[in-house]
Amino acid sequence: MDLAESTVHSFIVKLWLDGEGGQTTRVHGYITHVPSGARRYFKKLSDITDFIKQYVDGNDARVARRSRLRDWLRRFILNPTRQG
Repeated sequence: MDLAESTVHSFIVKLWLDGEGGQTTRVHGYITHVPSGARRYFKKLSDITDFIKQYVDGNDARVARRSRLRDWLRRFILNPTRQG
């Protein structure tokens, strides 16, 4: 499938998990929109979705409230030793 560049967006998410005694107590990091270089720092996972929504046209795609990205991040935080 050949997608027009205007409909393709790439993001880099870098996050840190802070905690004591093996328990995650805080998540923070940043997300970067690759084509524009725009970056937003976050302290809540929902900030990632909010940032991505800025770049997704509501007519072309809908960002689900419980997106795959958010679900994956939650699984990663609950079990950081588990891969993908």
